[in-house]
Amino acid sequence: MDELQTWVINLDRAPARLQRIAAQLERLGLSWQRLPAVDAKALRPEQRAALDEAGYQRKHGMTPWLGELGCYLSHVEVMRAFLASGARYALVFEDDVRLRDSLPAVLRGLMAEPGRWDMVKLSAVHSGTPMPVFSIAPGHQLAVMLSRCTGASAYMVNRRAAEVYARELLPMSLPYDHVFDQGWRFGLKVRLVTPTPCEHDDQTASTIGIPAGVSRKFHWTKRLPAFAYRLGNESRRLAYGLRQLLREKLG
Repeated sequence: MDELQTWVINLDRAPARLQRIAAQLERLGLSWQRLPAVDAKALRPEQRAALDEAGYQRKHGMTPWLGELGCYLSHVEVMRAFLASGARYALVFEDDVRLRDSLPAVLRGLMAEPGRWDMVKLSAVHSGTPMPVFSIAPGHQLAVMLSRCTGASAYMVNRRAAEVYARELLPMSLPYDHVFDQGWRFGLKVRLVTPTPCEHDDQTASTIGIPAGVSRKFHWTKRLPAFAYRLGNESRRLAYGLRQLLREKLG
């Protein structure tokens, strides 16, 4: 694991969350480093300027939340910190993730096959319609995704992916987990490990700060541009996935 740097994104005001994931990482024998999350309650003017509000409304059909911007900027900061390190790979965790015992074996399998991926999702909120292409560890397959697979609580990147993300992710016009897996946009090999060795902990309250019961969605008549964007985006995702699948089968 010497080539791997593990980062945990954590707000200064959330020490209990850090303790929970630290205990899991210690149990699995994974060394790690904390990345102080960008706090939406203390954004600097230049950080606020990183939000393309009009683009967000057009693509997502709702009002952006500053907590989402803080999350987005935190992931970009991880990429920059990783590139400043000497590590070959970065393992990125949000602090509300649950880690399964199979994770170390999956990580070793991924590092043994560096040519098969640039970014690999290790957790998933939606299935992603995975198409397995390679056995990466006992009971786990490396897969190409054919449909949407949101969530960014656990993933792994190489330096090529980090360089692209650091250069091209900003400004923010969608939540982070709706953007970083767009392999066709970034020219990256994006994959998913299935079944996932990590999972998002739905029982842990989000720190993004959206109050319960608050609806940010526009009326459906004002969301037509978002529907059009999603249709085009999912069409591109499917086409990309099929091309990647064909390349995997052809070797």
